[in-house]
Amino acid sequence: MNAVRSPMAEGIMKRFHGKRVYVYSVGVRRGELDPFIVEVMDEIGVDVSKHRPRTFDDLEDTSFDVVVSLSPEAQHKAVDLTRHYACDVEFWPTFDPTLVEGNREMRLDAYRKVRDELMAHILRRFPIQGLAHE
Repeated sequence: MNAVRSPMAEGIMKRFHGKRVYVYSVGVRRGELDPFIVEVMDEIGVDVSKHRPRTFDDLEDTSFDVVVSLSPEAQHKAVDLTRHYACDVEFWPTFDPTLVEGNREMRLDAYRKVRDELMAHILRRFPIQGLAHE
């Protein structure tokens, strides 16, 4: 719903790559920005509070080099969308932290884990020039 994982990935990508790359986060359905991601992203100095959830239908430009999907449903939509375009589609299966139940701290820990896994994956796939990430 473009409310948790994808906005996290967009914020992380922009943190490390700034304006060197074009990043645009969309989802299969439009949801509401999850306040837990605002909190856990703020912990690493990334402000996502102004993110407005978007869907694939909101895309105005389809000239992407790489499309990364984080859920099976998004993967199917991305493959369908890019069927006639010359771009790579990658699937990074990412746990949905909204499924975690429990107290506030348990839920925040789930969001932090997803954030940290996305950050590690992004830095492996799109390393910062001059830095090697294992």
